[in-house]
Amino acid sequence: MTETQYLSRPQGRIAYDLSGDGPLVVCVPGMGDLRSTYRHLAPGLVAAGYTAVTVDLRGHGDSDTGFDSYGDVETAEDLAALLDSLGRPAVIVGNSMGAGAGAYLAAIRPELVTGLVLLGPFVRDAETSVLQRLLLRVAMAAPWAAMSWKAYLPKLYAGRRPEDLDEHLALVSAALRRPGYARAFSQTTRLSHAPAAERLHEVSTPTLVVMGELDPDFPDPAAEAAWIADQLDGEVLMVPEAGHYPQAQRADLVTPAVVAFLESVGSDA
Repeated sequence: MTETQYLSRPQGRIAYDLSGDGPLVVCVPGMGDLRSTYRHLAPGLVAAGYTAVTVDLRGHGDSDTGFDSYGDVETAEDLAALLDSLGRPAVIVGNSMGAGAGAYLAAIRPELVTGLVLLGPFVRDAETSVLQRLLLRVAMAAPWAAMSWKAYLPKLYAGRRPEDLDEHLALVSAALRRPGYARAFSQTTRLSHAPAAERLHEVSTPTLVVMGELDPDFPDPAAEAAWIADQLDGEVLMVPEAGHYPQAQRADLVTPAVVAFLESVGSDA
């Protein structure tokens, strides 16, 4: 069993697991999720000869909650500190807001990022009304954020569900019920992806965009994937029977595609 390690940051610690031996692949979850979202992908990366690092966002999972701010920029800064501490660059695999953080990191510290795999990616803000933003803020307010997320999260697994989904959802729910974590999650829901969107034109690293065909977070998942790939000169993999978490829902398709991408990128990391 992999022992959890911790990266010290000015306001708290970031938890991560590291396994394997080879070029680094750092896997970053989305908002409200845990590093165990990569439980189906990471073993395949290790088997293919890579070092898989799965990270908890600040204020999530086993990371601390004493941070003043949360979002793409902050996550990118945490990833930069992690890679600096590990002493080598990596391919960043980011899901949801983790994708925005990965893209931002590739823009500000290109020497640290040898490739990007963006899963169900948010790299720009969705078009929403003032009323929709207000309703989201109310729904995800700290006193009932854990309850609201528990009710909403299963809907993001549109399509095929992993056999261990109930166990994973129980872990997510339990993590949010701990003191301070609902507040951190609530603050994270208020982030804007504008910083990532504004710097997409600076990203030159090879990119693979992986989008579930049924992802309910996007009105037209295929169109969003195509737009991101166009901005980053990347490739697109549309995953059937998958919603917002293709790495867990269709690991049978996503893992070989990611491994093939890693091989095409190559790395001396």
